[in-house]
Amino acid sequence: MNDLTTASEKTSLLMDSVEAEIANLAKQRGNAALESNAERIRSSLVRLSSSSIDDLEALTAELKRMQDFLKSEVQSVQRQIEGALAGINIIIETITPWKNTVPPPPAIGVRTYRGGPAANIEATPARRVAEGG
Repeated sequence: MNDLTTASEKTSLLMDSVEAEIANLAKQRGNAALESNAERIRSSLVRLSSSSIDDLEALTAELKRMQDFLKSEVQSVQRQIEGALAGINIIIETITPWKNTVPPPPAIGVRTYRGGPAANIEATPARRVAEGG
């Protein structure tokens, strides 16, 4: 609001100086028409400066609303990021024990089972040899 106060003060000083100049001219000439013109100029300056100040105040209010909106959006995004990080930490905590698990070593002397066509072959020929001889 300091900018508005400063603008208001500048407008007030400008109007005072314009009025002083107009008054000096009116005194020098003493003309009624000049007084009329001076009054018209004063009223125009007041009208123009007040509308400018009103526009600046409206702009300031709009900027304040935008600032509040952006702050709320930043807070919302921060909450979403924190939620996502919490979810990631839960996943990491769940997976970490699996990562450190070492599979058991294979048993010595035990043949591993292999699937496929060779698994379907029966060992009957070896028995026949043993029976025949």
